[in-house]
Order: sequence, then C-alpha cells, then structure tokens
Amino acid sequence: MAGLNLVLYEPEIPANTGNIGRTCVATGTRLHLIEPLGFQLSEKAVRRSGMDYWKELDVTRYVNWKDFLQKNPGARIYMATTKSRQVYTEASYEPDCYIMFGKESAGIPEEILKEYEDTCVRIPMLGETRSLNLSNSAAVILYEALRQNRFAGLKLQGELHRLSWEE
Repeated sequence: MAGLNLVLYEPEIPANTGNIGRTCVATGTRLHLIEPLGFQLSEKAVRRSGMDYWKELDVTRYVNWKDFLQKNPGARIYMATTKSRQVYTEASYEPDCYIMFGKESAGIPEEILKEYEDTCVRIPMLGETRSLNLSNSAAVILYEALRQNRFAGLKLQGELHRLSWEE
C-alpha cells in the first residue's frame, strides 16, 4: 500500500519521536527510525511514556543509513534542512515519497545532504532562529505533502460547524 513516509535520522528526544508517531498514526503515514536512537523503545518504555497509540503505528527501525537505503531502494527522499534554498512548499511530494529529518542536535549529516541537494527543503524562519522543534517541523512539511496529495485517505469535514457561545 502506497503512502507517505517520515524518516527520523538518529532521533535523540523521545517526546519528539512520540509526537511524530502520533501525527503518523493520525495521518496514516509510515515512520522510519534510523538508529542509533537517543532513547529506548521497549514495550515498557513506550507504555511508561504514555504512547498508548504506538501499537497502531506503522514503524520500521534500521540499524543505520546504509540499512535504510538497502531496504528502500529507489525511494524518493526529501531532506528537511535549514541549509536548503528550496522552501518546502516549492517541492512536489509524490504520494509515496519519504520526508527525512535529522537528529535534534545536528540535523542530517552534510555527506548525506550533498547526495540529495535537489530534494532538500527548508521551512522559512525569521532572522537567526536556528530551527523549529523537530515534531513541529515534521507536522508542517507532512501536512503540505498531504495537502498536495489531496489528503488521500484522510477523513475531511464536509461542513464547518460554528460554535455557539449563546445559550
């Protein structure tokens, strides 16, 4: 079954990965985790962190970048990086593409970015802001990819409902 994919390269903060996992469950997006991880994903650790939705997540772990590439040959990968000239809304995301984010402390390594220069994207920010939070960045770019693919498979509200503040 085709669908969008989020890839986290060596994520370090469990709360970010947990938030991204919840977003993936809500959107039917597959999550790919490239090790080493900066935290444990044992059943006990997942349960303790309150990630009760984790069992519903389509998640695959890889021992390293090479393992990811070998198991996903021909993957169209968009790299989220502050170093790109292309804004994330300028890319055309295929329905089965991969959107990759680097570790919180260092991003995606330069040697990987160089291989994917044409598919690197960034989120515009003011001034000297280093970057947005990883889970926020993932949601921003993922929802643009979903929008471009007409929110395929997602439940859309047919009508907006107004809240009534009057009794």
